[in-house]
Amino acid sequence: MNPRAFLFDLDGTLIDEFEAIHRRYVHTLARLGLQPPTAGQVRGAVGGGLANGLSHFVPAGRLDEALRVYRARWAETVLDGARLMPGALGLLAELRGRGAALAVITNKPGPASRALCAHLGISAFIPVVVGAEDTPWLKPRPELAAHVLGLIGAPASEAVLVGDSPYDVQAAHNGGLGAWCVPTGTHGEAELRAAGADRVFADLAAIGRHLSGMPLSHG
Repeated sequence: MNPRAFLFDLDGTLIDEFEAIHRRYVHTLARLGLQPPTAGQVRGAVGGGLANGLSHFVPAGRLDEALRVYRARWAETVLDGARLMPGALGLLAELRGRGAALAVITNKPGPASRALCAHLGISAFIPVVVGAEDTPWLKPRPELAAHVLGLIGAPASEAVLVGDSPYDVQAAHNGGLGAWCVPTGTHGEAELRAAGADRVFADLAAIGRHLSGMPLSHG
């Protein structure tokens, strides 16, 4: 059965913000007098929420301090450097036009996620955006996927989560959804397949080509 509901991760899936995220990590660790991470190190650390990402580089006793510094910097630069992934706008417009139910499910803070979606012009296609601080849960908790599915009125059996990391694969399978992945963010194709992704596409445009002409499920 082809899905009729699509839950999209944000960073690394719909948007490319890694340069800005890396700059914020460098700023934060410099303020703490710690060695700045490389872009590759940051790319490999993000995905499980900010505290989890920073914990790769900051001693546990200084994590709260790092969070305060990062969040202050983030508030100053929330829209800086973000751009849509190739194929994102076309895929969202096509799916919305065909009546699919769409949502963003992310571990980025919800208010920032909604601001980014509005800034990048995709809020009209994907009106439900749920992130950290909107609920008690983060991916890969099954309650988060269930909550988002409830908001868009779709059963897990007719939904897929489209993401770029093992966190997304776990979140999908914990919630009973299919896990479709693109190697455009934190992990490559081999890692995504090893994590149990049901499908790995080269990019978002490849998902659009796969779905082209196929009826979307309706019950």
